[in-house]
Amino acid sequence: MAADQVDVEVAEEDPAPRLDPETRARREAALKLVRKYGDPVLRSRALEIERFDDALREEIRRMGQLMHDSLGIGLAATQIGVMHRVLVYRVESDGPIAALVNPVLEWASEEQEPLDEGCLSLPGVLVEVDRPVHVRVTAQDERGEDIVVEASGLEARVIQHELDHLDGTLIVDRTSRDQRKQAMRTLRETLPAPLGDAA
Repeated sequence: MAADQVDVEVAEEDPAPRLDPETRARREAALKLVRKYGDPVLRSRALEIERFDDALREEIRRMGQLMHDSLGIGLAATQIGVMHRVLVYRVESDGPIAALVNPVLEWASEEQEPLDEGCLSLPGVLVEVDRPVHVRVTAQDERGEDIVVEASGLEARVIQHELDHLDGTLIVDRTSRDQRKQAMRTLRETLPAPLGDAA
């Protein structure tokens, strides 16, 4: 993958041909659980979490496993049809999975960088998105403790991508008209269901 592009939620554009059969099967099973473009939940704003209980911790664990199995590096709860303000991400393949509950973007740098992004919910689509290079986000952990994340580069981009999901915003909303039209063509070829949104 070129240095000037990153597939935010999928480690590679199409890693399937190089995967062993077991990993490929796990990835395909995980991807079936991810809501795809046209599903109204992807255009809905998620609700704040008020109860920090075992059910929430299990939801976060499940999201982390699903993200791992799908070879993604970020996942928002809305992508699996859960209307909670929760996201998980991991930018280093051997690093721990981070979870942010009720995340709020407190600050973003004026410096921005364009990079190609992909999304598990928009299969086959890769579009250029300008995003701030540095961000500060306040959130809570799985037990309700306040946390602050200061992130740069890929980590900042992944967090912003997933925050967008929690607000019902997709990468096609943040790109040029021409790229959006091409993305719609790709989705029409990829997804069997009729698409609800116009280019």
